[in-house]
Amino acid sequence: MTEEQLKNKSVFRYNVAFYYQSTIIYFVAFALYLIIRGQFVEGYYTVLTKDPIIYFFGLVVIVSVVALIYNIYLNRYIEFRNEGIAFGNRFKSKVLRKDQIVEIKISKRTRTRIPGLKLVRLKIKNRIRPIIIRLSDYENDDELIKRFSQLKESLNKS
Repeated sequence: MTEEQLKNKSVFRYNVAFYYQSTIIYFVAFALYLIIRGQFVEGYYTVLTKDPIIYFFGLVVIVSVVALIYNIYLNRYIEFRNEGIAFGNRFKSKVLRKDQIVEIKISKRTRTRIPGLKLVRLKIKNRIRPIIIRLSDYENDDELIKRFSQLKESLNKS
């Protein structure tokens, strides 16, 4: 993308890289375990099918693949529009207008062991609990922080 396209970017897609990485790691561990536990007998390779750990690894790989496919299929995103913020997926979109947003808090989680985990809390009218967005779950989280900061400044001005 060019610099101009990045400045005007308003759609931030859900980051599924974690699901890709975990699926690959689980599959590699499953394959290594199959190789280690198998037996070479007279030039043939046989797998011990009565080993419960093989079934466990297989189940973990299947669940990981299903989670990956599910998240790719949902296609979640956050979109910044003139009237507010839209949270959506493949099937529906929920728009929060600027006049519905009472407060935006951008915080950096320092109590956790993971440095740099940033959260955005949106306090909404007629809603008790805030909407919490983990910025690292979306692509290009630095630009997403800038967009939320701009929205926060525009709310403070009005």
